[in-house]
This record gives sequence, structure tokens and C-alpha cells, in this order.
Amino acid sequence: MFNWKKLFGLLFLMTFLGLSSCASKKTTTTDEDVTTEGMDESMSLEVNGDSDSNTAGGLRTVYFDFNSAALRNDTRETLDNNASFLSENENVIVQIEGHCDERGGVEYNLALGERRAKALLDYLVAIGIDGSRVAIISYGKEKPVAFGHNEDAWSQNRRGNFVVTDK
Repeated sequence: MFNWKKLFGLLFLMTFLGLSSCASKKTTTTDEDVTTEGMDESMSLEVNGDSDSNTAGGLRTVYFDFNSAALRNDTRETLDNNASFLSENENVIVQIEGHCDERGGVEYNLALGERRAKALLDYLVAIGIDGSRVAIISYGKEKPVAFGHNEDAWSQNRRGNFVVTDK
């Protein structure tokens, strides 16, 4: 039987070691950015912290194409990293928020946001994360992170945000 837990632990360790080898790289921030240079991922893990604001430890936000709940290749890679983080932090409980851009009706976007969150949950469960540790909710288009009426803003709002509900 294949041991997913060991695989995710190894992937997490490789990622951590790979990132730590770049420690001398300086980070430039703007007023809107949060500097995490020199900060261990576990230090930024907060209850009610989320991946949109980088306060959910190693959990990262995933993005979707227009009018789709299908997982892209980069989404799967991010989800694999999120699963590795969750495997290493077995006490962490999360809620996945499904979000949409401003286009489309309220009901349509709530349903699409739910399909997005459910797709993320299903993927995590399929690769070994206990589904009882993950809840889902849809906010549709009600909680954008980027304001604007163009593809740049829309692409940032079509997302799955991970929120830590317990640690």
C-alpha cells in the first residue's frame, strides 16, 4: 500500500529546503504587501488566518478559469503543497471559500463558488486529507480581493481561499 503521508512529508521537506536555499534573496514590498522574509511558515499560522492574506501557514490560494470549477495544472500543484502542509499539521482545520468574479448573477456565482470549493475538497480527500478537517462555503462574487472591471481583477477573484478555523 502506498504511503501518501510519507510522500507529502517528503515533498514538504523538499519544498522547505529548496526555499531555504534562497534565503539571501531580498524581498521588495509595497504598502499593501506583507513582508514574510525570515518568518517561518508556522509563525504566520493564525486561527481565522487565510491564504489570501498569507496568514494561513503554508496554505496558498488557488485560482480558476472563467466560468469553470475545473482544476488547472497550477491549481493541482498548489493543492498538492496545501495537502503536504495539512499532512504535516494534523491539528489544522480549514474552511475553503469558493469565490467568483463580478460577472454573472448572484445565484449563479454562489453555485459556481460552491462547485469550486467542492472541487478543491474532493481533490484533497482523494489524495489523503481527512474530509472531516475541511469545510466548504461559497461567497460567490460578494468578497472580491481585487477591484476593477477587467481581466486582471477578475482573475484574482476567481479563487479558492483557505481559512484556518482551528489549529
